[in-house]
Amino acid sequence: MQKNSYIRFDWAIKRLLRDKANFSVLEGLLTVLLCEEIRIKEIIKDEKAYCVWDDAQTDRIDIKAKDKKGDDIVIRIQNMRKLYYLERIRFGTPAFAKHIYQEVNKVYLVSILYFDLGKGNDYLYHGQNRFIGVHTNDELLITAKEEGAIIQKLPQEVFPEYYLIRVNEFNQVAKTPLEEWVKYLKTGIIDPDTTAPGLPEAREKLRYYDMSPEERHEYDEHVNAIMIQNDVLNTAKLEGHAEGRAEGRAEGRAEGKLEDARNLKQLGVSIDIIAQATGLSLEEIAEL
Repeated sequence: MQKNSYIRFDWAIKRLLRDKANFSVLEGLLTVLLCEEIRIKEIIKDEKAYCVWDDAQTDRIDIKAKDKKGDDIVIRIQNMRKLYYLERIRFGTPAFAKHIYQEVNKVYLVSILYFDLGKGNDYLYHGQNRFIGVHTNDELLITAKEEGAIIQKLPQEVFPEYYLIRVNEFNQVAKTPLEEWVKYLKTGIIDPDTTAPGLPEAREKLRYYDMSPEERHEYDEHVNAIMIQNDVLNTAKLEGHAEGRAEGRAEGRAEGKLEDARNLKQLGVSIDIIAQATGLSLEEIAEL
């Protein structure tokens, strides 16, 4: 690993970012994503918050925070590499304990997707709830009670909001804070002169060589497993194009392996691990 290598977000969220001392990194991501300043109060640790689809609870984190108005909100951030994502979304809407819902005004679900969810040109999608009259075409307003007063709210002000970050669809030069964050989510690379909220803190708190040798080994195996999984999925996708010529598929797979190797090399992963993950020779990797 290079001296200034940084821990990938999908690994950091499992452990490091759960520490209160590192909340500023998560606050930066949420501030950029929600377009308002977010301050974390605590990480929710309630067994009732988990659903049957979560076989790896450390792949996601539930956060209680305050928005710019001072209202309490709950945000779930989850890293998704599993192809049963839609089932988890359908049946896995955050089921927090009753007192959590009584204390907050809004719930957000942020999914960082590392697989091809479907057809779409953007790398960020935002979803809200609306209820339209079947016969009258009017929009339903929700009656809510705040500070003793009865008020009317739009459904999107009450029901959960969804953000889908499709990191594999981001293939551009990062110019805005949001783009810098998506670049980091995809590659683990943080520009040295970044001023995007949370990323300077990530450069300070998520340094690869600040981990113990045992942690670094576990992290390297994590990155290795990701690249092998991506290679398998990419190969299957390429082979699924029945109209593609055989030589074209072979070239596509070869180029995909080279691109994977370039990304790993840029992250500072050792050549031996890159060779194991991609199947390339040490000589081929050295020439990249």
